[in-house]
Amino acid sequence: MKKKTIIPPRVLTIAGSDSGGGAGIQADLKTFQTLGVFGTSAITAITAQNTRGVTGVFALSPDQVSAQITAVFPDLSPAAVKTGMLADAAIVLAVAEQIRRWKVKRLVVDPVMVSTSGDRLLEPEAVEAVRKKLLPLALVVTPNLDEAAVLAGGRVSSWPEMVAAAERISALGPPYVVVKGGHRRADADDLLFDGKTCARLPAPRRTGVRLHGAGCAFSAAVAAALARGDDPPTAVRRAKRFISRAIAGAFRPGAGAHTLRWGK
Repeated sequence: MKKKTIIPPRVLTIAGSDSGGGAGIQADLKTFQTLGVFGTSAITAITAQNTRGVTGVFALSPDQVSAQITAVFPDLSPAAVKTGMLADAAIVLAVAEQIRRWKVKRLVVDPVMVSTSGDRLLEPEAVEAVRKKLLPLALVVTPNLDEAAVLAGGRVSSWPEMVAAAERISALGPPYVVVKGGHRRADADDLLFDGKTCARLPAPRRTGVRLHGAGCAFSAAVAAALARGDDPPTAVRRAKRFISRAIAGAFRPGAGAHTLRWGK
């Protein structure tokens, strides 16, 4: 008897390309492959970067980004979508339009603003477009502490400040907010807010490691779990376990930041 071919769920990442291979589209596709979903992509910008930093950002036109998304959806029908680096306001608006056009229900927004090396990856005027046009379409949004501070307004470092930021971001539209605590000094605990209650997602901190691409991989893992049928809280917890393992095996492929070690 001929063995039946099992087709994995498809997931679309809309993000920038990292020539160093540790973040962006490259990190997303590695995460998708590791977690057993079929990855598709729409590239928003090409970055010239390595483990030490970003030396160039070359944004595509909104029409070029839209064309990629339009090519993917009718044929591959992604079960979930994640966004990463969107570069500028025009691309944010184009992506939001496509999300509405294709009636995406499982959207994970990673509001990428600044790289690990401190290089800006989102123009300041695009932040308001993310807040007003993209976040209301998201099912899950995954800011780190700095991104949460920008989106919510105000300082975010302590646990009470993380709670307050999650509540303010939730008011912008997304039903689930994950404020990532990876930049905290005490621990790497994340906060999951479902619009009513907060849950702490604990994780030990790995000291002496400057990570590159962890936020990209985490949001990609959430999207992968959603595509496989998990509800958002389960998807977030599954992604947290995945990223903790990947961080535990992190290594330095170059002279700068550490990258994740992909694998189950």
